[in-house]
Amino acid sequence: MKDMIKEYGGKNYSIFLDKETNILFGYIELENEELWNKTAETEICKRWWSYMSDIMETNEDNSPVTKELKEMFHLD
Repeated sequence: MKDMIKEYGGKNYSIFLDKETNILFGYIELENEELWNKTAETEICKRWWSYMSDIMETNEDNSPVTKELKEMFHLD
């Protein structure tokens, strides 16, 4: 999985857990969003989604349910 993330241009990847709500929050920096979107087609990604499906909210294909968040502050 780590190799696939790097191969598809992902870096600085973190997953956080809010213990009070049991919600996972993922953060990743992408070199190319179009390339990254192809990760969903990989066997390793599909296996990971299946493995994680019992602890995260998923769509019918086991992909994680995502929600766009409004950026409120940014500093480089």
